[in-house]
Amino acid sequence: MSTISALHTTNHVKHAPHGASHGPANYLTAGYGWKSWLFTVDHKRIGLLYLVSVTAFFMIGMAAAGLIRYNLIDPKGMLPADLYNKVFTAHGIVMVFLFLVPVVPGVLGNFLIPIMIGAKDLAFPKLNLLSWYLYMAGAACACWALLSGGVDTGWTLYPPYSSRSHTNVAPVAVGIFIAGFSSILTGLNIIVTVHQMRCPGMTWFRMPLFVWAMYATSLIMLLATPVLAVTVTLLAVERLAQIGIFDPKLGGDPLLFQHMFWFYSHPAVYIMILPGMGVISEVITCFSRKNIFGYTAVAWSSVGIAVVGFLVWGHHMFVAGEGYYLAMVFSLLSMFVAVPSAIKVFNWTATLYRGSITFQAPMLYALGFIALFTVGGVTGLFLATLGTDRHLHDTYFVIAHFHFTMVGGMVMAYFAGIHFWWPKITGKMYSDFWSRIAAILMCVGFFMTFIPQFIAGYMGLPRRYNTYPPEFQVLNVLSSAGSTVLGFAYLFPFTYLIHSIFYGKKAGDNPWGATGLEWQTTSPPPTFNFNYEPVVTEMPYEYSLATAPKPTFSYSSNGEAVKEEEHTHVH
Repeated sequence: MSTISALHTTNHVKHAPHGASHGPANYLTAGYGWKSWLFTVDHKRIGLLYLVSVTAFFMIGMAAAGLIRYNLIDPKGMLPADLYNKVFTAHGIVMVFLFLVPVVPGVLGNFLIPIMIGAKDLAFPKLNLLSWYLYMAGAACACWALLSGGVDTGWTLYPPYSSRSHTNVAPVAVGIFIAGFSSILTGLNIIVTVHQMRCPGMTWFRMPLFVWAMYATSLIMLLATPVLAVTVTLLAVERLAQIGIFDPKLGGDPLLFQHMFWFYSHPAVYIMILPGMGVISEVITCFSRKNIFGYTAVAWSSVGIAVVGFLVWGHHMFVAGEGYYLAMVFSLLSMFVAVPSAIKVFNWTATLYRGSITFQAPMLYALGFIALFTVGGVTGLFLATLGTDRHLHDTYFVIAHFHFTMVGGMVMAYFAGIHFWWPKITGKMYSDFWSRIAAILMCVGFFMTFIPQFIAGYMGLPRRYNTYPPEFQVLNVLSSAGSTVLGFAYLFPFTYLIHSIFYGKKAGDNPWGATGLEWQTTSPPPTFNFNYEPVVTEMPYEYSLATAPKPTFSYSSNGEAVKEEEHTHVH
């Protein structure tokens, strides 16, 4: 066999002596008691703790979204106005701070980063466990506040109303503050790990693109999240001590809050979306059986998004009293931030061109991401333009744009990643038939839910109201029907993935025939990831080589995984 890469073959890894092992058979069998999980410092187990946690909060956020759509079936509203305000605030806070921000860094980042770079664990294992406990403490505080009286300010907590509201603003601010430190510790851990713990031969430009995306995300988490912590602390101090910071009645400035809040929250958009972009890069190249087009450009575009993302927060404030010249600068920068995102989309498209594409579930989710994220990105240009933003600001157009980008983009990417690495995480294959149905239903339900909101927003329907003019009922009913389809699509993976743990076929070490160090270890991985020292000698995506890995599973007509040696070709 010719010399290729440790990413493709074990010929170029340094094996431990025969029979040597650094721990138990795999991380799942290292101890079954609850203490072995709650006090673990294994990055893979901590990733699974995040998986269970974020899934629970996702269900809570989806339940609140269902109540919102239920209310908007009738133009007169089905819920009282104060309850409706609390429901959409709960939906925003839970989905943004407790799901979208931590989901990929917490679950996939924790599980995969050390394996992808050939390390035994993250740089600070105990700090990693602390980050999960901080996340859970912040989430518990915020959820207690939301369930015991609620908050009616909206998820952005804008003063002066949030400074005076009699609802539980202060406990929610404390919860966000605590959860923010979880993000800071996770970002710090990933940055140090990538710098210090790469295996021999794993240079910066041999790293998988998912690692590049997580590294750029970690920079944002480390630099931007402290600003959010300061902002919510000042808001809590103003409420508790009646010191004028943001409330003009006390001598404060509400625009100061908006500048501070969006200085964090717009980069936070990329905390949510950049990891998903890394996932898509891995999935697209694998299921195209083709080298990623423009690896270096895609890698640097992640850094570019992280840098420019800090410079565009003001486009959220075009109608808030911002100066015209400053608004023009922010509008120009907002156009510029679309460039590195467009580089990724164009390079993914070029990778697909003439590729040997197979449409397993991860690929369908990845294609859904490209479609939905592109719609979200293009419609963002309307909101970054001064003239059109004055008409569209605070309408349902903004809601549709945000959900196409964050939910249509990020959630689809997360599902793509979960489906791609599920065989590695559990060692089991799930039903290909039902996973494909779920991916298709998710796209259909998403378009049904949010395309009508684009139309309603363009026609001038304001957001956040529990009632609306009757002429908008058809659009709202269509949107609510689409959210029902979307809800069922989200429940499907929960069902068949859990089923696969108990009844799925064994996956093997590399069922997709993917490149990458994570596919060179066992499924599930051993406690310390490798029983040998991996050495990397080539670029990470060498699917064009004759010796590139081949998929070990095909699928029968009923969607069940079948070992490839039983078939003559891959369906």
